[in-house]
Amino acid sequence: MSGRIHLASRSPRRRELLAQAGIAFDLIAFRGPPREDAEIDETPHPGEAAIDYVVRVARAKAAHGQRIVGWRKLAPWPVLAADTTLEFAGEIIGKPDDAEHAREILARLSGNTHRVLTAVAVAAAGRLDSVLSVSEVTFSALDADEIARYVASGEAFDKAGAYGIQGRAGAFVTHLSGSYTGVMGLPLHETTQLLRSFAVDC
Repeated sequence: MSGRIHLASRSPRRRELLAQAGIAFDLIAFRGPPREDAEIDETPHPGEAAIDYVVRVARAKAAHGQRIVGWRKLAPWPVLAADTTLEFAGEIIGKPDDAEHAREILARLSGNTHRVLTAVAVAAAGRLDSVLSVSEVTFSALDADEIARYVASGEAFDKAGAYGIQGRAGAFVTHLSGSYTGVMGLPLHETTQLLRSFAVDC
């Protein structure tokens, strides 16, 4: 059994969650905007359902991470990747482009229930598998001042749906059905089960 993996993610929250679960990892860094790796284009395809989108992107990240392991002649540990998106009113809601976009997203989520979808994928030795965590989150009604203060805090950026449940936005949540760590970006139960199927000791 392997005691270590490669994590193909820039997310500090995923690093924190893996450390919380006692899973040892080394980072594989993909290039960020505006020079992202073409192999992991996160642009939704026309008419693509949110579940299909998030699974496709997570699997693409894991597969590309495994290619990088080969190119760089790194240790042949399994590569773990993940992707999180929101679905509201049938639409995919990703990360905000700017402060105004973040305010618009949060105004839409205010007083409503949305779904948080996190797909986790692992690639190793020619095998690629994935799991999906689906959670429902209900927000209280937010007024414009609450939204503006939250966006001004800086927490809204680089997060799907323009919020992080582990931060100040936790106060917006009136109900959560599903996985708290999945909403954060890495569902630990599903992740550990998937890694064990790859003979990772966790």
